Amino acid sequence: MSAPTRRERLRTATLSEIKDGARRLLVTGGIEAVSLRAIARDMGMTAPAIYRYFPSLEALVGGLAGDLYDELRQHIETARDAAGPEPTEQLTQMCRAMRRWAVGHPAEFTLIFGNPVPGLAEFTDSCVDPDHPGARFGAVFLGPFVELTRSSRLPGPPTHELRRLLDGHLTPLAVKHGELPIEVAYAFLSAWTRLYGLVAMEVFGHLSWAVDEPEALFETELVALLTQMRPDDAGDGLTPGAARH
Repeated sequence: MSAPTRRERLRTATLSEIKDGARRLLVTGGIEAVSLRAIARDMGMTAPAIYRYFPSLEALVGGLAGDLYDELRQHIETARDAAGPEPTEQLTQMCRAMRRWAVGHPAEFTLIFGNPVPGLAEFTDSCVDPDHPGARFGAVFLGPFVELTRSSRLPGPPTHELRRLLDGHLTPLAVKHGELPIEVAYAFLSAWTRLYGLVAMEVFGHLSWAVDEPEALFETELVALLTQMRPDDAGDGLTPGAARH
């Protein structure tokens, strides 16, 4: 592969600068503050010139969302790789890493996991592509669940009747990630909704009425979630203060 030309390097640098500017506006003023005109002004560009890089604000928001998914995925992959080969320990550290990123980046978390905003509908619809940033993010979490099926440690739907009811309705998830067995799809989706619910409620300030330390609730729920996937002699893998590293 040939090295990028100077023109290509300059274009890549400008694209990054535009998205960095959009992220700063997002953090300081929310999604309503993000505009091509404001970014162009901060960069010393004219508004029409910026359209050579992004044809619309929606395209820019989608590009920024993709970068944020990749940043979060890389953060979670680092935690997974440091956890060692045991899949439930990987999931433990991955869930903690996601919470840390979300709490530390509430505006960014809100953009990619909050209410849909203009520019994200088309971005989300294209998530069926395995090379899509959202699909890559999901695949990282799916990996340990697939590993757990090899030791028959994934809980399926609680009854045969519920299994039959659910089986035909997990097609979007199963097909998107290569015909997942129902045990994997169910366990992944059950864990994800529980993790997302806890993190989102903390980020959006919806737990203050009930707890004064959301991390304590998060750790308790994390143990409850993952204990059912561990061998009987493995313990919970948690020690006091283990979450704070």
